[in-house]
Amino acid sequence: MRILLTNDDGIHAPGIDVLEGIARQFSDDIWICAPDEEQSGMGHALTLTRPVRLRKHGERRFSVTGTPTDAVTMGLRKVMDGPPDVILSGVNRGANLADDITYSGTVSAAIEGALAGVRSIAFSQVYAKDGPNGKDGLFTPAIEWGARVLGPLLDTPLPKRTLVNVNFPPIAPDAVKGIRAVRQGFHDYSRGTVVEGRDPRGFQYYWFGLEAIEHTLDHGTDLEAIDDGYISVTPLQLDLTHHSSLGALAARYEG
Repeated sequence: MRILLTNDDGIHAPGIDVLEGIARQFSDDIWICAPDEEQSGMGHALTLTRPVRLRKHGERRFSVTGTPTDAVTMGLRKVMDGPPDVILSGVNRGANLADDITYSGTVSAAIEGALAGVRSIAFSQVYAKDGPNGKDGLFTPAIEWGARVLGPLLDTPLPKRTLVNVNFPPIAPDAVKGIRAVRQGFHDYSRGTVVEGRDPRGFQYYWFGLEAIEHTLDHGTDLEAIDDGYISVTPLQLDLTHHSSLGALAARYEG
């Protein structure tokens, strides 16, 4: 099995080493192509206005001066000598739950893989600043449970243009209750914050704060699963069409 690894935290982020450790439990044919620096919140951005440069860090280990989407594109077209069987993205430092997936570079890297026709899975480690997996133990749930989550995902049939989003809860590995297949939830963005300040030269700046965003724990969602101490596994589709609205809109344009 050939596996391509990527992320949005950058080639030097500890999460990609965690992901490699998980992947090596299934294969030795591992390739890595990731951004050269953190690209969190870049979503599915593709670099078009400047050149992208490729750097080799070791055997089958590369970085690009671009976004997670750029990294997957370069990995498939310039780095690997043949297509991978699966693309794994992560392990992200922080949650990618509910509608945050629309901002996520981690999930978007998997989206790019799915668009290319490759089975793609995104992994994220939820963390709490003062929680049981804080500081040195940040990735321990992903380390201990990663292979148990990945194994079934490698064998489960998935339709074209779909991907899977996985989140590990911010608790000690032995406290994890299990794995739940759940739907995407939704946050309440009305409570988001914009922090205002001034830099050392006196110029005003604004910094988006996400810590105040709340969410509703609807039953059967990724948000509920994490809150209940489970690993969330959510299948996502790339067809964003709201099919039930097509008829009503078509009627508006009929002459």
